[in-house]
Amino acid sequence: MFKRVLIANRGEIALRVIRACREMGIETVAIYSEADRDAPYLHLADEAICVGPARAADSYLRIDRVISAAEIGNVQAIHPGYGFLSENSHFAEVCRSCDIGFIGPTPEAMARVGDKNSARSLAREAGVPCVPGSDGIIASEDDAIRIARQIGFPVLLKATAGGGGKGMRVAANDLALAPAWQQASAEALAAFGNAGIYMERFIDRPRHVEVQVLGDTHGTMLHLWERDCSTQRRHQKLIEESPSPRLAPATRAAMCEAAVRLCKTAGYHSAGTVEFIVDQEGNFYFIEVNARIQVEHPVSEMVTGIDLVKAQIRVAAGEKLWIEQKDIVPRGHAIECRINAEDPAANFRPCPGRIEQIIAPGGFGVRWDSHAAAGYSVPPHYDSLVGKLIVHQPTRKEAIETMSRALKELRVAGIKTTVPLHLEILALAAFDNAEIDTKYVERWLAG
Repeated sequence: MFKRVLIANRGEIALRVIRACREMGIETVAIYSEADRDAPYLHLADEAICVGPARAADSYLRIDRVISAAEIGNVQAIHPGYGFLSENSHFAEVCRSCDIGFIGPTPEAMARVGDKNSARSLAREAGVPCVPGSDGIIASEDDAIRIARQIGFPVLLKATAGGGGKGMRVAANDLALAPAWQQASAEALAAFGNAGIYMERFIDRPRHVEVQVLGDTHGTMLHLWERDCSTQRRHQKLIEESPSPRLAPATRAAMCEAAVRLCKTAGYHSAGTVEFIVDQEGNFYFIEVNARIQVEHPVSEMVTGIDLVKAQIRVAAGEKLWIEQKDIVPRGHAIECRINAEDPAANFRPCPGRIEQIIAPGGFGVRWDSHAAAGYSVPPHYDSLVGKLIVHQPTRKEAIETMSRALKELRVAGIKTTVPLHLEILALAAFDNAEIDTKYVERWLAG
């Protein structure tokens, strides 16, 4: 087992990894930018090293500075968290060349699943259903029109690199396709340095369901069942839950088996997530693989009782998984709300600033994962996540009731947060009846 680990991240996930390491008897080295110099969680690490100015491009995304910090900190491994360098196969390769363990998949597996186009090819090879679309990157507008006519309008243009909704456009006909392809390509180039675009048939009003996987370096690949992430706005998740409501047992089993099959084909190990969309008829289609721990991993932890961060560390250290698939039995229902420093009443304007007071909710089945504390200033340079409120109860109805109560208890004074929005969504009949699709919140906010 590792004796000392560097966390190449910040905020909530950095604290999450620090806590897991401390419970495992592992020393930690935290890195920070100048904007995060006073972050309270840094005091829980055994050592903290500054890696540069506030801009992520000059600090958290600087591979050379992260590796230097690892060498100064005399660590044996690096945990990348989520975001930043977590899905950068080059970073994983640099770690290997420097003889530093990378707590995640191999660079080769990450490269196979990281590019959405190659991941689709892998999915087809593994017999995993894919949305009808192009066989590869679209080379020209003429190719785009030809392929769109073959698969049928409307179509969805997607960047082969990156995510978060960038480089995505919907086209309903020939006239809309050319400008949509140009816009998606330009946006993808600006955001990811890769202008590659592929095409899929547009699935109207789908649900977003993803499968948590966990594999070791000895050939074992397991799934920890699924999460429903359909409650989102502009491809940004707001609420996640497990199990996915209204998902037929046979579909759930087939989807989880497909996720395991795909990851085995990719030679994947560590924790990861295989994402699918489910259409109105209950058919599921592969979207992409997230080769890292995800923001919503606590949802799966609550229903399975498995600490995914500790599992990641053990797997990276070469240990065999201590469980079998038959041992992973989901219990109860879990829901997570992402609490962001944003003002929903002002078109989700970011609201960085000083937190004057924070009172976390408690009670049976309530978990609050946050790096924030009274006196902490939310910086304007990074994701606006303040914390994650997670509840776990025997039934979905009880979980919704507990979440509503906990949200009303949560107090974050000094800045605006998305708590009022979460309360409104939970009170919707559509949420109660599990009728939310990926565009529902946007239609509701607009109407």
